[in-house]
Amino acid sequence: MTPAVSILLPVFNAKATLAVCLRSIERQLEERWECVIVDDGSSDGTLALARAFAARDSRFRVVATAHSGLVTALNTGLDRCRASLVARMDADDVMHRARLGLQIAALSAPGLAAVGSHVRLFPRRTLRDGWRAYEQWLNGIDSAQRVRDEAYIECPVVHPTLMIRRDVLAAMRYRDCGWPEDYDLVLRLLGAGHEVGVVPRRLLAWRDSAARLSRTSGTYALDRLTACKAAFLADQLAGPDGRYAGRSSPTGSDPPTWWRSTPGGSGRRSTGQPSSPPRRSGRSRAGPSSSQSRVRARVARSGRR
Repeated sequence: MTPAVSILLPVFNAKATLAVCLRSIERQLEERWECVIVDDGSSDGTLALARAFAARDSRFRVVATAHSGLVTALNTGLDRCRASLVARMDADDVMHRARLGLQIAALSAPGLAAVGSHVRLFPRRTLRDGWRAYEQWLNGIDSAQRVRDEAYIECPVVHPTLMIRRDVLAAMRYRDCGWPEDYDLVLRLLGAGHEVGVVPRRLLAWRDSAARLSRTSGTYALDRLTACKAAFLADQLAGPDGRYAGRSSPTGSDPPTWWRSTPGGSGRRSTGQPSSPPRRSGRSRAGPSSSQSRVRARVARSGRR
């Protein structure tokens, strides 16, 4: 039987957390799933653990590869996903048991290419203020319009909460541009006119640890996030002479304050950090409160670290 959703799960040296992750998948109320586990050349017993789960539940499918990095592992797994929907998951996170069912239901609505959800970061006792602000900001995004409005603050959808139509993801695929692959994908989706919604419930326990890629890899550093934003805006907003052309942004919201022509009309892009978050587009139901604005500004300044 063809599954309703394929869970795309790349893993690398994740033995310490993988069992908890996989058990959360086994407990899903929606049982029509398959989980494609791509082991990216682990050396710590991750592969053996994944195979043990697959041996007792055939819905787990294990693909073993040489170590090639996250983007390659994602594309390798995507090619093996059989369902019409693909749900991302990371090996150190935990799904709420209603996650798959609620997101499948959300994608039954016309016009949505993908949906995310809200998150709960853990363990709470070690969370830094920047991550708490990021969580607060993320959990204030509750619709496709809000995803567009907030897209140039930071990535508005946590990647392991994403469920996306397979044909859309297969056309886009993942790519390595030297900045976060999840943010790159979301901005490409929005730029192509796709709508990305949000199930406004905390459907993922999102683990914060010193070993997470967003802490250890330069790909997720603040300058790389800024480069990602600038590249998309430069490609789609700049006129032939390099000045802001006055068109709507690819996400449908106004351009960020760090994209602006300098005095005298030089049209250069600032390499500094945003002095304030973007204005909301006129299509929004209401403007942000002062507290929301402060959170958005902090997230824009601090990135994910």
